[in-house]
Amino acid sequence: MSLLPLIIVNPASAGGATGAAWPGLASEVRRHFGPFEVAFTRRGGEAEEIAEREARAGRALVVACGGDGTINEVVNGILRAGARAELGVLPSGTGGDFRRTLKIPTRAADAARHLRDGETRVLDAGRVHFTSEGGEEETRFFLNVASFGMGGDVIRRVKERAGLSAGASRLVGGRLTFALAALQSTLTFEKPAVRVSLDDGRESRLVVTNFCVANARFFGGGMKIAPGAVLDDGLFDVVAVGDMSALAILTKSYRVYLGTHLGMQDVRHAHARRVAAQPVAGEEVKLEIDGELAGRLPATFEIVPGALRVRCP
Repeated sequence: MSLLPLIIVNPASAGGATGAAWPGLASEVRRHFGPFEVAFTRRGGEAEEIAEREARAGRALVVACGGDGTINEVVNGILRAGARAELGVLPSGTGGDFRRTLKIPTRAADAARHLRDGETRVLDAGRVHFTSEGGEEETRFFLNVASFGMGGDVIRRVKERAGLSAGASRLVGGRLTFALAALQSTLTFEKPAVRVSLDDGRESRLVVTNFCVANARFFGGGMKIAPGAVLDDGLFDVVAVGDMSALAILTKSYRVYLGTHLGMQDVRHAHARRVAAQPVAGEEVKLEIDGELAGRLPATFEIVPGALRVRCP
């Protein structure tokens, strides 16, 4: 007997709005998708544990209901299980960047219909080996974007804002929340120096505002950081924003939302299957993975072609 699809719900996502909206959301999903089972998370990391357990048990479709962090946990659970479980996405989070690349609608009824009628695609994933906050070596998968530099500081501010006022976070909205955090970081962030190599080539020393290893196109609450990224081409889009002044960042940031920044003088773009990065002179450089603070450099990023089956519109 086959198991029903499982929806893993992070009620704390979107500043707690997901938990409050779940009864109505569940009704829409049942009406437009069909029967399912549900599991609620109560702490960070639990979505990964549930997804791994259920994938090993033979669950064919595991749906992440939350933001990019929830999706990342479910992806890691499925991939660590080594099973053929398929990932589904029911958007409900602050950033919502991965669903933008797949063009998954935010309206519950539409998203549910896409879960029911969508096609299965086999997509690449990134795998990053890095240093945890405790100084230990750690490995995680990601579907969207991993970055270091100002992105980590922006994520920290977004999380602090959400923690201080969940109601305000819901009122302001995801894109504006990220934009306000980015403005604060622009004015205060000290840009780190790093050493980077692509595909085991010659190492380069860079001072970076932000350095992104992108599998998908968007990060930071709607910034189109890698406008040409393809989810199944076996390559990362690597985008390095160099030592830009605060004034330049403020006056040109709109180009990142439009995806027209790759031709700018201080922006470098390349494709790679493997990226290695380490700090210069003992600097602590924070790493974020799919919108969550994960640890710090040194880190190595590797593409895993055809890693995951995903239900797509």
